[in-house]
Amino acid sequence: MLTSVLSFTPEEAATATDYCLAYSDGVSANMKDLWNWTRNEFDDADKMSSPLQGATNKFLAELLKPKRILEIGSYSGFSALAWYEATVDTQAEIISTEIEPRMIAATKRTIDKYGLKDRVTLLEGPAQESIKTCKGTFDIIFVDADKEGYEGYVKTVLDQKLLARDGVIICDNVFSRGLAITENAGAHLNQELVPYWIECGKKMQKLSAFCKNDQRVDNLVLPLYDGMSLIKWKH
Repeated sequence: MLTSVLSFTPEEAATATDYCLAYSDGVSANMKDLWNWTRNEFDDADKMSSPLQGATNKFLAELLKPKRILEIGSYSGFSALAWYEATVDTQAEIISTEIEPRMIAATKRTIDKYGLKDRVTLLEGPAQESIKTCKGTFDIIFVDADKEGYEGYVKTVLDQKLLARDGVIICDNVFSRGLAITENAGAHLNQELVPYWIECGKKMQKLSAFCKNDQRVDNLVLPLYDGMSLIKWKH
């Protein structure tokens, strides 16, 4: 295959997702319960990771065996739950940030309902301020927050050396529904949201350029989900 992305219609993409889920492990009953609750509770629940992406995060964490995870943007706590379930063996410390009051409340509900208090800490307020209070290093840093903040978050993480020597930064939504690649990619969206995602796309282009040009790190942009970047220190 000479290209890296199959050309799917929206219907075919949904079928492919169902196919992958049917043959994948990792989506627990608690994850399904939380995902369904969030989808029904919030009009903007498409900001949440998909069940398959939750399974991907779990798989990566089980493989990397992190001792500390920093999550920039918690939404309803779906990813925090996935990280928690994946790190029973390492008993990883998980720090999550969130600024929106309704999502702070949702994340607290998740922490309480699924018994995550022993290892998950929620930092409330602007993510940049929360990141600056962090000490030590993290083996996984997951960025899934306001798109205009991504470049600054990654830069702060690198400048403060919060990423462990063999750690990885995972940035979600770097395609911005496809509009980071081309502004003609928004036909599948609610047209009222297209200007928002175009602006997000411009921010993601800046992030990708920053990571590509920063001589401290290696950057890999993958056509997974809504685009995913993996960033590591150069060795």
